[in-house]
Amino acid sequence: MEQLISVIIPIYNIKDCLPRCVRSVCAQTWKNIEILLVDDGSTDGTAELCDELALEDSRIRVFHKENGGSSSARNLGLSHAKGDYVGFVDSDDWIEPSMYETLYELIKHTDMPIAQAGRDEIAEDGSTLPLICIPPEKDSVIKADDFLNELLMHRGDCSFCTKLCERSLFATRRFPEGILNEDFFLLIHMLKEVKGIASSPKSLYHVFYRIGSNTRKESRDEFPRVFADCVENADIAMQLVEKHFSDLVPVAIRFGIFQRLEYLLHIPIRLMQKENREYRDVIRFLRKNYGKGLRSPYLSVKNKVYLTLFAIAPRTVRIIHKRIRGL
Repeated sequence: MEQLISVIIPIYNIKDCLPRCVRSVCAQTWKNIEILLVDDGSTDGTAELCDELALEDSRIRVFHKENGGSSSARNLGLSHAKGDYVGFVDSDDWIEPSMYETLYELIKHTDMPIAQAGRDEIAEDGSTLPLICIPPEKDSVIKADDFLNELLMHRGDCSFCTKLCERSLFATRRFPEGILNEDFFLLIHMLKEVKGIASSPKSLYHVFYRIGSNTRKESRDEFPRVFADCVENADIAMQLVEKHFSDLVPVAIRFGIFQRLEYLLHIPIRLMQKENREYRDVIRFLRKNYGKGLRSPYLSVKNKVYLTLFAIAPRTVRIIHKRIRGL
């Protein structure tokens, strides 16, 4: 008997993409799966669509809840999951038929508790966007400290959607609610307790790059919360590194500086005020760690130039940057 895999799909107002997503999971070559559709308080008819899709496949279970965000929907799914292994798919994405069989076999072959596949990003016009995460050339095992290093260098993939995990990893853990970039937060805490992560070069997960999501706002006047959450996660990562991966402290410092530069390159100028404590703390951190940043072998010359400029005159630099880049 094949071991059971639970696939959790958090869902909110996504009628146009949901059938493609769900049917790609139903089409898996690994047949012993349960598919948990967690409707997070949809208001556009998606809730009813979930119930209709459940009639197509007896392996689908539907849960309806009040709106609370993707993490709360995932957590509800985890509380009902019965599988030996757990995977997640975002409701606007889709997967290849062989994804979970490939990842399961990789877990068994390497004796790792987590396996991940490669991914690509598809734009709304159907074109394939440049890869964000470069997969290995062959099946590999990445040690926990090396995987964390890759995450801190912005080369790794923190998404749980590309992964299959032993359900026991979630026995005492849940996704943090009320923040974005929650996958990064949860994964780095898992890394301190696993030997490593198995990685496949196969691109089996397809991300639908959708304008208007939390991190892809159309209006330049909006400031996605994800940038502030990334700064907070950088501080959490530093605390974890200092305690469990001390050799990575210089890389974690680089990560903290880089995340704050991203914050400053996207924050609307109207929010760059001394009354904004969050903004003020970002500037204070850059000035305090200015020397370490300049000496860091992990920051590019461009990063160091921005670090210098923002440490001296952040608001002026942002105004000039907006005029030049139209950001």
